[in-house]
Amino acid sequence: MHARVALLTAIGVMFAVAVVSLSGWYMMRKRMYENLDAQLQSDAQTAAQAETPDDALHDMYAADLPASDWRDEMDDLPAEAQRLLDADGPPPPIIVRFLDADGVPVSSTEGAEWLGSAHPPPILIADRRIGVDLDDAGPGELRVYRVATVATDDGAVQVARLVTGIEGVLEDLLFLVAYVGFLGALLSGVVGWGVARTGLRPLHRLTGAVEDVARTQDLHSVITVDGQDEIARLATAFNRMMTALNTAKAAQQQLVQDAGHELRTPLTSLRNNVELLTYAETQADSGRTLAAEDRARLLRDLGTQAEELTALTAELVELAMENTDPEPLVPLDLADVVHGAVTRARARWPGIVFAVTIAHAVMDGQPGGLARMVLNLLDNAAKWSPQGGVVEVRLRISPSGGRAVLTVADEGPGIGEPDRPKVFERFYRAAEARSMPGSGLGLAIVAQVVATHGGDAEAGASLSGGAELRVSLPVSGRQRQFLGKPATAS
Repeated sequence: MHARVALLTAIGVMFAVAVVSLSGWYMMRKRMYENLDAQLQSDAQTAAQAETPDDALHDMYAADLPASDWRDEMDDLPAEAQRLLDADGPPPPIIVRFLDADGVPVSSTEGAEWLGSAHPPPILIADRRIGVDLDDAGPGELRVYRVATVATDDGAVQVARLVTGIEGVLEDLLFLVAYVGFLGALLSGVVGWGVARTGLRPLHRLTGAVEDVARTQDLHSVITVDGQDEIARLATAFNRMMTALNTAKAAQQQLVQDAGHELRTPLTSLRNNVELLTYAETQADSGRTLAAEDRARLLRDLGTQAEELTALTAELVELAMENTDPEPLVPLDLADVVHGAVTRARARWPGIVFAVTIAHAVMDGQPGGLARMVLNLLDNAAKWSPQGGVVEVRLRISPSGGRAVLTVADEGPGIGEPDRPKVFERFYRAAEARSMPGSGLGLAIVAQVVATHGGDAEAGASLSGGAELRVSLPVSGRQRQFLGKPATAS
């Protein structure tokens, strides 16, 4: 990444320097030639008033202009230019040439050979005696003069100036631009490398921490967060992820420990009963057998313990899975879910009366999870209610209209105030409940389903002195269509 940042920085700076430098070079070239063309046109107007080319040259103060010697500057001149250099010497800085009406040169200053013959535009100006032309001239393909042609009364006059000075300046400027661009790109690459090392240092720390976690499996690692940039946000997210993983790992270990503790009792009881039955079978030959009543009681105990172990295993699996494969949320009416759960509870607890008052509660939820939640509440209430007792089930909408409140109240012994905050914890069982069947996971599943739907669960006391479990769940905006409709009772 350091190399990529440095390379991209160098390329970006090189591109920017190239665009700015070439634009400046082009503007400089354009301005220099514009100034040259303006000077040529002014000189041509002055030369048009003179009688001879020498007079014109004198009027333009060109006598003191130095000659240009290309011998030390150019080694690969075209043959025509080399011939002119050998025959007539270096080209003069300024050349003045008069043309007749046919465009034929009639007089000129020294060095007119460097201009060659007149081209069609100057000939046309000389013929019509009107107009101005600006063009390049020189021997063969070598254009070393900038020529201005202006009409006169007898034809036209041409004034030419060497452009080698301008081209030399432009070449030096182009070399300087390329040199500065190269140095700028090189320097930007070095600076980019340093900036990348400094800017990516937190990312290096984060990478090292991730590698340490992968190697040591230690989920307590914490990255020091500096600033509020993207890398700081990434480090913060990593810390939160590590906290969540550590919490999940701790919960998993706690679940395994609790499960081992809870499974130990029914498994021990099962083993003892099985060993007792096995021992009785081995002693049958000696005449010592179990009484039929004891044998039947043992078999009933085995069946009961097998059922409890099956229920406990199912609840453990459900809690362990948590939200690894969550049921999708769908629009539903919680009243329908409660009605279905009550129907099942009545079949399972024929000796209990379920008094139900239900209002419509439209929400987005998991039908299966909500059904398990309601059924667990009903089973818990029925288990603690005396034979023929009444379990009151009420579903209503809160006064604010934003939440559905499900209340399940029984006529049992109730829940002591110190135990109420803990009844929704895994495997928690009050002292009075340890003699009752159950695993202590039913209400934990209720709390898990309620939390998944963004709700709350709490325990309290009913008017009859029994327990009252209350669940609050958010409803959707479609609940407005049921406002004002009465609740139904069954």
